[in-house]
Amino acid sequence: MAEAQALHTLSIAEAGARLRAGTLTSTALTRAALERIATFDGGLDSFITLTAERALADAAAADADFKAGIDKGPMQGIPYGLKDIYDTAGIRTTCHSKLRLDVVPTTDSVVAQRLKDGGGVLLGKLATHEFAIGGPSFDLPFPPARNPWQRDHIPGGSSSGSGAAVAAGFCRMAMGSDTGGSIRGPAAFCGIVGLKPTYGLVSRRGVFPLSYTLDHCGPLARTVEDCALTMQVIAGYDAQDPASADVDMPDFSRGLDWGVHGLKIAVPRHFYARADGVSPETIGFIDSAAEALARQGAKVEEVTLPDYDLFNACGRIILNAEAYAIHEQDFQTRPLDYARMTYSRIITGAFISAADLTQALRLRRELATALNAQVLQRYDALITASSLGQAPRFTDYRDGYPTAWPMQSMPFNVTGNPAMSVPTGFSSAGLPLSLQIVGRPFDEPMVLRIGAALERALGLVDRWPALAAGEPARATSEAAAS
Repeated sequence: MAEAQALHTLSIAEAGARLRAGTLTSTALTRAALERIATFDGGLDSFITLTAERALADAAAADADFKAGIDKGPMQGIPYGLKDIYDTAGIRTTCHSKLRLDVVPTTDSVVAQRLKDGGGVLLGKLATHEFAIGGPSFDLPFPPARNPWQRDHIPGGSSSGSGAAVAAGFCRMAMGSDTGGSIRGPAAFCGIVGLKPTYGLVSRRGVFPLSYTLDHCGPLARTVEDCALTMQVIAGYDAQDPASADVDMPDFSRGLDWGVHGLKIAVPRHFYARADGVSPETIGFIDSAAEALARQGAKVEEVTLPDYDLFNACGRIILNAEAYAIHEQDFQTRPLDYARMTYSRIITGAFISAADLTQALRLRRELATALNAQVLQRYDALITASSLGQAPRFTDYRDGYPTAWPMQSMPFNVTGNPAMSVPTGFSSAGLPLSLQIVGRPFDEPMVLRIGAALERALGLVDRWPALAAGEPARATSEAAAS
């Protein structure tokens, strides 16, 4: 039992080394993961569908391949989870919604297929906000996932189950999606790493859409290196995804140990330091991270970007208009099957005019130019807040977002740049705090390189939440009713 408990602390890289050396089997790794889920997920509700039989079959196949000298890549034999908007052949894909309870796809999403082809071990489908927008809600078929650090706080969304499952040590990596921050938010609130790749770098085919021009698919993991290893498997051109980018794939792990000496890093401090509701702890940890990069030889300078509110308004108009277009037919025929929060958020798209959307699309180009041509042409990357503070409580949600919504992630969905959330420390209440690193388009290796340097400097990887076995999930309706 002690060995099983220890296995959850192995990174993808560490577990992979042991699998290849023959000192660990994928079957043992997978059984330990399933035991941990059985023991602790009753209090977190991160999984919607647990695929234990599939996982053990995947693990046995991986072990057989290792024994035969077949190496399919860094995810071979590694347990992972999928946000329940990713199609999986023969396994239901619910989008956490009553409208899709009985939907069982006949084909895999591209990402699910690539992970399968790479020898990964699918543990199951993970909780999300309904259709990646409506949550955390208590009027849905499944309870919302909870934050492993403190269960009365949200784990972030919409990739809520993905963030909770990785932070709790149920899986090494979980796939999320990010339309306005839905990878970086759970990473920030759960104290893990979450990478939103450049728009078009990872195929979205077979992933239920929220916004055609803002959606990104990417990994959440315990470490920067694990995100890099996952990207090596899932990234690549897909001719059947209209947004897919036909570009050369880099070695995402190359440069992780190069450090930051000689790099130029921009800090748009006005973005977050003067924002309503920002916590002094958030500012302090970002300042400390910038100082750590400077001590390692980076040149860190403050820069000015257009106001955050411009980025946010631009993104919200595009997101709401496109989300309504996707859901229009169901809104007309099955409106009462949506959760109240989902309905109230999507319905706003019905009132966005063509003029509003046109102006938002024009502004989008201006904002992308301001970031890429005016800042990232002179700097290797920038760092800014992922969130203005710690994860809110469930009771902070009433009819929508909290009064002071803490995430600051939308700008880089608008521009499509790669952006990664990494932990910076913990609040006085014991909840994770974070920052995000933003790079030039298709320069994920630089973002990962800077993230790895920060990870080494801050030394937070070995800190885990204390989970309680056997506690029932407190999925009550009090937050929705208050």
